[in-house]
Order: sequence, then C-alpha cells, then structure tokens
Amino acid sequence: MLAIRASEDPFGKVKKMIQDMVYKLMEEANAEAEQKGFCDAEMGKNKMTRDAKGTAVEELTASIDEMNAHMTKLGGKIGELSAQLAELDAAVSEATNIRQEEKTKNAETITEAKAASTAVEQALGVLQDFYEKAAGAVLLQAPVQASAGGGVIGMLEVILSDFERLAANTKAAEDSAQKEYETFTTESSQDKAVKEMQVKNMTEEKAQLDVDNANAQKDLESTQSELDAALEYYEKLKPQCVQEVESYEDRVARRKEEIESLKDALKILDDQPIS
Repeated sequence: MLAIRASEDPFGKVKKMIQDMVYKLMEEANAEAEQKGFCDAEMGKNKMTRDAKGTAVEELTASIDEMNAHMTKLGGKIGELSAQLAELDAAVSEATNIRQEEKTKNAETITEAKAASTAVEQALGVLQDFYEKAAGAVLLQAPVQASAGGGVIGMLEVILSDFERLAANTKAAEDSAQKEYETFTTESSQDKAVKEMQVKNMTEEKAQLDVDNANAQKDLESTQSELDAALEYYEKLKPQCVQEVESYEDRVARRKEEIESLKDALKILDDQPIS
C-alpha cells in the first residue's frame, strides 16, 4: 500500500512540507497582525497620554511660575504700602504733637496779651482820671505835668495797641494753623483708608494665590507622575513596537511573496490551487 501511495503521489512528502511551511507562515502573519494591532492601539493611546500630560505639565509649570511672580510682586507692593502707612502715622503723630505745642503756646500768649491789655487799660484809666483832675488845678507845674502825663499816656496806648495786636495776630495764626492741621489730618486719614484697603485686597489676593499655588503644585506632582508612568510604559513598548530593523509592511510583503512562492511550488507539484 505504501508503494502504491508513493507511486500515486511521489511528491507527497515534499508537498506536505510546503503546506506546513505555508500554514506556519500564515500563523506567523496572523500573530504579527495581532501584535501590530496591539502596538498600534497601545502606542496610539500612549502617545495621546504623553502629549496630554506633557502639555498639562507645561501649562501647570507656567501657571505656577506666573503665580509665584505675582505673589512676589504683591508682597513687594504690600511692603511698600505698609511702609507708607507707617510714615503717614508718624507724620500725623508728629503734626499732632507740634500742633498741640503750638496751641498751648498760642493760648498762653493770647492769655498773657489779654491780661497785659487789661492791666494797661486799667493803668490808662487811672492816669487819665488823675490828669483830668490835675488839669483843673492852678499850679505852676501843671503844664509840665500835663505834658509828661500826655507822654506816659501815649506810651501806654502804644503798649496797649501792641498787646491787642499780638493777641489778634496770635489768634489768627492759631486759627490758620488749626485749619491747616485739620486739612492735613483729613487728607492723611483718607489716604490711609485707601492704602489700608489696598493692603487688605492685596493680602486677600495673595492668600488666595497661596491656596491656588498649593493646589497647582499637587496637580503638577500628580500629572508629572502620570507622565512618568506613560514614558515608562512607552520604553517598555519600544522593543516590540518601535525598535525594528524591518518595518511591518516590509515583513508582510516579504511573507506574502514567500507564501505565493510556496503556493506556486505546490501548484507545480500538484497542479491544483491550494485554497
């Protein structure tokens, strides 16, 4: 029977070897196609992840840098405003002390001038009364006394006028100084209120930036970890999906030619197409 079969199909063994090779090549092609599909899917997802996480890391880093710069700027402005507020308080305190001293001194001057004016007025009254009575006396010394009395009275009147002018000028100076002081303190108070509000707003903004910055730092760490994981997975995929001397398309074409050649050989041996 063996001899009969051999005589019937002398190339059976060769044909079987060729068929086995064709099947093996087809199995390799299917396995490689599956591997190609896996690589295309995984590499595609990995690239999307790496691109997305890389962009997110760049954006978060830029945002953190911007927030740090803005917080530094705010800190500088808050420091400047705080220094200005301290200067304002010192200026108001100094102006208040000076004003109090001036007010006390002016009050004393006005009081003394009024007291002196009262005393001079009283002295004038006494002298005028005396010389009016003396004017009616018939004495040889009367003309001399009248002349002397007129000189004393005139001098006292000048002194009285000086004291009255001193009191008036001091009061005018006091009123002007008080008005200037009130204007200064009002403007300083308004300026202080504006600066305090600016400090308050900037301090609140800086505090919010601190919170946002801390959250961004956490997001950056998490995103960076995800990017590192994607890069690590990419390195694992490279040996089987990237680092190839021959491309997938070239291997497919080469294997197809090899299969066709084997099929042609079978046709020659069997004179029948292989399905």
